[in-house]
Amino acid sequence: MPAASPAPFDVTDVLINRELSWLDFNARVLAQAEDESLPAIERARFLAIASRALDEFFQVRVGGLKQLAAGLESAASDPHGPQAQIRAIRLKVVELYTRQARAFLQGVVPHLDSHGIRFSDWSSLDEDDRAFLDKVFEERIFPVLTPLAVDPGHPFPYISSLSLNLMVVVVDPASHEQRIARIKVPPLLSRFVALPDGERFVPIEQVIAAHLHPLFEGMRVLTHHVFRLTRNADYTIDSDEADDLVEAVRAILKERRRSPLVVRLEVGSDMPAEMVDLLARELEIQHQDIYTVSAPLDLGGLFEVCKLDRPDLKYRSWVPVTPPRFAQDLGGSDGDLFRVLREDQILVHHPYDSFEHTVEAFIAQAAEDPAVLAIKQTLYRTSGPVSPIIRSLTRAAEAGKQVVAMVELTARFDEQNNINWAEVLEDAGVHVVYGTVGLKTHAKVTLVVREEAGGIRRYCHIGTGNYNRDTARVYEDLGLLTSDPALGADVGELFNSLTGYSRQARYRKLLVAPDSMRPAVLRLIRRETDRGEAGRIVIKVNNLVDPEMIAALCLASQAGVQVDLIVRSICCLRPGVPGLTENIRVRSLVGRYLEHSRILRFGRDGKDSDYYISSADLMPRNLDRRVEAAVPIRAPELRARLDQILEVNLSDDTLAWELGSDGEWQRAPKGAGVDTQLRLQEVALRRAEGKS
Repeated sequence: MPAASPAPFDVTDVLINRELSWLDFNARVLAQAEDESLPAIERARFLAIASRALDEFFQVRVGGLKQLAAGLESAASDPHGPQAQIRAIRLKVVELYTRQARAFLQGVVPHLDSHGIRFSDWSSLDEDDRAFLDKVFEERIFPVLTPLAVDPGHPFPYISSLSLNLMVVVVDPASHEQRIARIKVPPLLSRFVALPDGERFVPIEQVIAAHLHPLFEGMRVLTHHVFRLTRNADYTIDSDEADDLVEAVRAILKERRRSPLVVRLEVGSDMPAEMVDLLARELEIQHQDIYTVSAPLDLGGLFEVCKLDRPDLKYRSWVPVTPPRFAQDLGGSDGDLFRVLREDQILVHHPYDSFEHTVEAFIAQAAEDPAVLAIKQTLYRTSGPVSPIIRSLTRAAEAGKQVVAMVELTARFDEQNNINWAEVLEDAGVHVVYGTVGLKTHAKVTLVVREEAGGIRRYCHIGTGNYNRDTARVYEDLGLLTSDPALGADVGELFNSLTGYSRQARYRKLLVAPDSMRPAVLRLIRRETDRGEAGRIVIKVNNLVDPEMIAALCLASQAGVQVDLIVRSICCLRPGVPGLTENIRVRSLVGRYLEHSRILRFGRDGKDSDYYISSADLMPRNLDRRVEAAVPIRAPELRARLDQILEVNLSDDTLAWELGSDGEWQRAPKGAGVDTQLRLQEVALRRAEGKS
């Protein structure tokens, strides 16, 4: 029955601020560190993840807001402007710092201590331990420290972003004059110094503080205090001036290293007010940007502790399985894997399915197969220092194949790595393309062109995640391997658009941003809206931000369509609002693996449903300012696998959080004890054994 005309509405009535939504996500990550049921080292890992993620949030998101506020005369009074957002951010961040400190001091530290892993204060060490650290300081720490005086003859030094620092107050015994110096802790030093047993650690600032006298010979050390600075890292390339993209990116890296804009100052809780005021003055920072922290600064340093060989304190090990079709044919003669793909499309699901024995094997075999004429691949973030995929591409080029790598230089915080990889590839004879200024290439696609008895055949991989073995072990992602002629032609034309002057806007099967993806997804939402109560939408993404998509989903809800959204991180849509979003449910899963795949399902069942996996989130940047690719999944058995993934996600009551109509997140009510990630491990094992 046709849906009734919806009541008019303003989409802002259901919008949640993007930045505050991200902070809510970080709070869900932090909740894992607070969870007493998790293994001790995993709790420490979640605390490190939350700390580093907050660093990036300040560098990029708060940095961007501060730049925006500086350019707007009305910023201070606008209730929705950048200054208002910065104030709201502070309230949430103060709460996060309180929870981080409590999670570390009252949760992680005693939990690890009960298993023999201890964080020790210098004051609690015995003579043997202190003698050991004396030697460590003399041999490894002292040579790389440089105290910098702060006085009229020595201007306040530049403080690099995210560096740990000590402010030291000394007094001259002759003149009784007090002086101040700053010591930077070089990032090459471990955040926590291990004692000889390898399972006890001392914060490095305490080791340095215990050895300040050699750094200030002839002076008397009065006191010392720790601080840490965060600077803006939100830079964009000027498309009017970027004639050489590589040089433009190098210029941005240089700017980032010497960024003048301070966005956050973290200080130890024992720092006196007069020293905080001094730092605020010298750094030209407002007090609203200063955060007093009672736990050690930079808990991201816990990643080093997480490397301990203590499997008893970590998640049960998981070895990704090799899908049956790959297991049968992987060890065979040249061309076996291609024979498999001529017969079937294969959907791979990482980290449950092995990345090494599927995607890497596909590219490695293409590199070695004499019948392969060309390989083309996008590279956004790849593993290092020795990437198997990079090795395969270089071998293929050296063997005389036509190899093209679309390297995205502007992948944030991976720019230098990608420049380095591009140079390695170019040296091997790979044709390296850097994309278009102002249009980041985020699509995950590979094309292999092979000469066969019946003529040229194209094989391709289209996925939701990066070509990165390291992240494939911890990021949940999907990929389609296929020899479908229409998809092969689409991927070929997409590469022509990326490497040449083609401006392909229409594709046979692919949805490609920034051209066809937005209108196609909106058409699918509107189709379900027209079906009214018979309509059904299930979307799994990392982020839902785009106002036009949110408005379309509101209309679907008003028409009676049941909408389930599985949004890992930022969700700007408030569900359950009467008359607007009452038929929309939003959940987020936070667990061992980072839920990274994007799945879009439109329709209830049968031939009238559409399924896609995509590299794109529903954000303006993905839909309008990036090259993204979504591939339809049409084979019934592959659709059934996607349905299974979505159904498990929607029934989860262990990892899941639910977003309420008040904009607050709560853990899903306990029921059958469904853990999506454990359940999908079981599914992968059964499939490998031929049982499902």
